Amino acid sequence: MRIIADENIPFVREAFAELGEVETFAGRAISPDVVRNADILLVRSVTKVNSELLEGSSVRFVATATIGTDHIDELYLQRRGIGFASAKGSNANSVAEYVFAALLNLAVRYNWKLAEKTLGVVGVGNIGSRVVRVAQGLGMEVLQNDPPLARQTADPRFLPLEALMNADILTLHVPLTYEGEDATYHLFDEAKFRQMQPATVLFNTSRGAVVDNQALKGILATGQLAAVVLDVWENEPHIDGELLRMVTIGTPHIAGYSLDGKVNGTRMIYEAVCNFLGVKPTWNPSGQLPPPKISEIRINGNALRSDEEALNTVVQQAYPIEKDDARLRAMLKIPPEQWGTYFDSLRKNYPVRREFFNIKVRVNNYSSSLIKKLKVLGFMAEE
Repeated sequence: MRIIADENIPFVREAFAELGEVETFAGRAISPDVVRNADILLVRSVTKVNSELLEGSSVRFVATATIGTDHIDELYLQRRGIGFASAKGSNANSVAEYVFAALLNLAVRYNWKLAEKTLGVVGVGNIGSRVVRVAQGLGMEVLQNDPPLARQTADPRFLPLEALMNADILTLHVPLTYEGEDATYHLFDEAKFRQMQPATVLFNTSRGAVVDNQALKGILATGQLAAVVLDVWENEPHIDGELLRMVTIGTPHIAGYSLDGKVNGTRMIYEAVCNFLGVKPTWNPSGQLPPPKISEIRINGNALRSDEEALNTVVQQAYPIEKDDARLRAMLKIPPEQWGTYFDSLRKNYPVRREFFNIKVRVNNYSSSLIKKLKVLGFMAEE
C-alpha cells in the first residue's frame, strides 16, 4: 500500500509505517503525478484536494491533519467514493491558548481589567467553546454567536451577530464557507466594521478570508479599531505586507501549532485510516513527545500589580507570542518576492510549543483568584 503524506505531519512515518510504504513531500509539492499511484493521501491545509489533484489517481482515502476542511472538495470525494477524515478538534486547545496569550499581552499593554471587558465569540465549536469557558473563568462577560447551533438548539445564549457588535473584543472561530445562509467568506467586511463600536479589538485565528483584508486595512487606517490580532491571512503564503505593518500582533498561521495539538491530529487521522482499512490501531504517541523546555514557572504574586500582569507573566514564559510576531515581521526586511517562501518556512520550522497543561506554576504570596485563573488557563497551579 502506498501512502503519500505531507512531510510536516509530525510522526507520520512512525505512525503509518506499519500500514504501508510512506512517502513524504512538501505540502505544496503534492501534485497529480505524486498521488497517481497512491492508495492513501495525508495532507494539511496547504494542499488543495480536488478533481485536479485526484482525477485518474488510485487514491481510496484522504485525511487532513487539520480542523478546517476548506481545502478539501468533499463533494468530489463523495462522488468518487473516496473515504475522508479530518482531525476535527485536534488543536482546539492550542488555538484557545494562543487567543489568551494575545489577550493577556494586550491587557498588560493597554492596562485593561479583563473583568471590565466584553468578549464576543463568533463560532462556538471546538475552539470557540473553549474560549468561552476560559474567558468566563477569567471574569469576562461573553456574548456568543453560532447560527447553526442556534437553530439546532434554540438556546437563547446564541445571539445574532449584530448583538456582538457592541463587544469590546471580537474573536472569530468559524470555518471558511462560501455558500448557504451561514457563508463566512468575508463575513467581516467594510459594512461589518462600520457596525463595530469605536476602539473594538479584533482577533482572527480561523481562516484568512473570513475577514476582507482590504476592508480591514481601510478601517485600520481610520483608527477605529483599537487593536487587531491576525494569525490567518488572505492569499497565504503571499500575505499583505502593508496589513502586517498595521496589525498589533501578526503571526504566520500557527495558532494551532502546539506539538500536543499536531500530534493529536496525527493520532486522529491514523486511527481514521486504520478504521477505513479494518485494522486495529497500535501506534501510540504517548511517551514520544519531548518534555517541555519549561516545566515549572515560579512567580511572586505581591511583586505584580494585577492578576492580568501575573497571568501574562506566566503565559508569556509558556508561550512568548511576541517572538512569533517578531519572526513574521522580519519578513518585511527581505524582498517581497521571497515573502511566500519565508512565510512557509516559519510554519515548517516552527519551534516546539507545549500546551499549558504540561507546566506547573508555583505562586508565592498568591490570591485564591489568581490560582483559580491559572487553573482555568490549563496550568497546574499551586502555592
